[in-house]
Amino acid sequence: MLTTRFVAGSLTWTDVGTPDIGRANAFYAGVLGWTAEGASEKFGGYVTYRSDGQSVAGGMEVPESDAAPSWSLYFRTPDAEATAKAVRQAGGEVVMEPMDVGDLGRMVVCTDPTGAGFSLWQAGTMPGFEAVDRPGTLCWAELYTGDVPAATAFYGEALGLRTFDVPFPGGSYVTVYPDGKDEDAMFGGVVPKASDPLEAEGEPYWLPYFEVADCDAAADVARRRGGTVRFGPMDLEGVGRVAKLADPFGARFAVLTPAPREA
Repeated sequence: MLTTRFVAGSLTWTDVGTPDIGRANAFYAGVLGWTAEGASEKFGGYVTYRSDGQSVAGGMEVPESDAAPSWSLYFRTPDAEATAKAVRQAGGEVVMEPMDVGDLGRMVVCTDPTGAGFSLWQAGTMPGFEAVDRPGTLCWAELYTGDVPAATAFYGEALGLRTFDVPFPGGSYVTVYPDGKDEDAMFGGVVPKASDPLEAEGEPYWLPYFEVADCDAAADVARRRGGTVRFGPMDLEGVGRVAKLADPFGARFAVLTPAPREA
């Protein structure tokens, strides 16, 4: 499960690039209950989203001519330069070299060998999420890729992520967790695109999942506020009720109401 006790390889932050930050703020306020803080000119109008007063995500206005609207995931690194080098050595690409974000930390933008984008975060004064794994926060992530073995090998070599196969109806589900932790620290899955008709024809990407108290209500609000319900809501045995959504600009994310956890 996700945690705010970050180690190397932990999922540590997520943010959305959007052509209209004001409209995005209103959309995510309705769907996820977030409040938007700041539009810091120092950091290009970057917004911090809060849930119950705790920082849980970010957002930034990005012209569609520069990049398609999308969510980005950040992985913890103790040394941005060293991990950027490891990304290259493992067959990935560094799209944006390590750069300082004020005193908050250092970031790197990368793609894996299968084409999925991700970022690295070396913490300064901003370590990452203040809350996860409760309503209004990130609770899971999935990588949709055309080559699961290549992807898992890359993230193992570049970020030290380990894999664990979880039994799932019809087969097994590959999960990832940081080196030095046990399987209970798994925070994401790696899924072959071809196994999901919704994702089969698209490019590889990481999909963030946000926990909600009522999946159906969240999907309904998303639709009424100009978003798209791409899949569901649907019950997944042992997981919960899930829906894949897109915001009004096409940035993809998912919402999940978890199944009751066993004592």
